[in-house]
Amino acid sequence: TYDEWEAQIHKRIKGDPVWKFLGYRKAMFLYDLTWEDCHPLRGDYRGRAVVDQLIRSAGSICANIEEGTGRGFQGKEYTYYLRLALGSARETKGWYYRARQLLSPPILEHRLKLLDEIISLLLNQMKYHKNMKP
Repeated sequence: TYDEWEAQIHKRIKGDPVWKFLGYRKAMFLYDLTWEDCHPLRGDYRGRAVVDQLIRSAGSICANIEEGTGRGFQGKEYTYYLRLALGSARETKGWYYRARQLLSPPILEHRLKLLDEIISLLLNQMKYHKNMKP
């Protein structure tokens, strides 16, 4: 579960300012799940074609949030990187759907629901920062 996952995260990761954003935490959780999901996908030649794209796009969500946060919490640069993360989240959702024949229905449903949550959190964060005054 998410709570079990979060409990085992290293204190240096939890102490970073980016950890305050729930969308980042959920994206990190998704990446770890995606890592595990790649094992059954690699067992089928069709799944192997999806694995590289899936792990890259899932990792890109976190990486773009990290880079944007590293450039500051305000301004156009931060929202630019949130937009990149949003694009990666939508791409990841598409790759999960394309891999649906090789994933169990409960896993697919969970991942798509988690991605919907991440997308919503990113959109809300972008809206919040767009309306902030410098």
